[in-house]
Amino acid sequence: MSTDDIRRPDGFATVPVDIATDELSDATLAVRLATDAGKLLLRIRAELGFAEPATLRETGDARSHRLLARALGRHRPGDAVLSEEAADDPVRLGADRVWIVDPLDGTREFAEPGRTDWAVHVALWERGELTVGVVALPALGVTLSSEGPLPARAVPATRGAGAVAGGPAGNRGIPAGPVAPAGADAAVPRIVASRTRAPRVVTDVAEKLGATVLPMGSAGAKVAAVIRGDADIYVHDGGQYEWDSAAPVAVARAAGLHTSRLDGSELRYNQPDPLLPDLVVCDPAHAEQVLAVTRAR
Repeated sequence: MSTDDIRRPDGFATVPVDIATDELSDATLAVRLATDAGKLLLRIRAELGFAEPATLRETGDARSHRLLARALGRHRPGDAVLSEEAADDPVRLGADRVWIVDPLDGTREFAEPGRTDWAVHVALWERGELTVGVVALPALGVTLSSEGPLPARAVPATRGAGAVAGGPAGNRGIPAGPVAPAGADAAVPRIVASRTRAPRVVTDVAEKLGATVLPMGSAGAKVAAVIRGDADIYVHDGGQYEWDSAAPVAVARAAGLHTSRLDGSELRYNQPDPLLPDLVVCDPAHAEQVLAVTRAR
């Protein structure tokens, strides 16, 4: 049964009440929550329309957060939660298990008609490690999980066996986020970058590697593009927090991709300050060249 089959009176989806908590693995719970939050966001888009973008963004953020918070409180009551849309509770710093969630990653794109490059992130941190990660791309009907099989696609030899739950067959692109043009040289690396505030490091890496830059929305959508083979590199510097990258990084690691900070150090989560401003996610074949640029800055 889908979580969408059971509703609270106010219309929020939740994990079915007839499934015992201990029968749901953490990964299954994360997939259901991210997917259901995505379905809710699609309904909000349809109900409110795009005439008032600020209202749409605020409503989407708030209602998706409420769905996730209620379900985690009900099914994992002993766990801590770090969410973009809630006050940071310091109790998480002494917890063994912390859910790190972004109820709506890419609010700008969510409120623009036709855009699909926005996401829902659900990750689980346990005793120093990310153990579960799920990125839902609701407008594409796709959910990527650190526990699922890779979709049917051409996987470069440099990538290990990963864990991605795919969506509809053949639906691999991000239609409203530019991809490499047809006939583009497959040997030219593709870098996904912010469509509104791409940092200088993107230009530096692109120039050094002779890469094509593809503007795209949310961090989750950009990492998903690398995971799915629609891009090769994602580099970012400035303005991100743990909830922006935790779930995408968990899935990327499961897919055999390189993940690190710009200086090559490990990405660490559930830190006292959740600011985690820089990030590299790329095919391992490009990691050495990318880090040679980012470390030299």
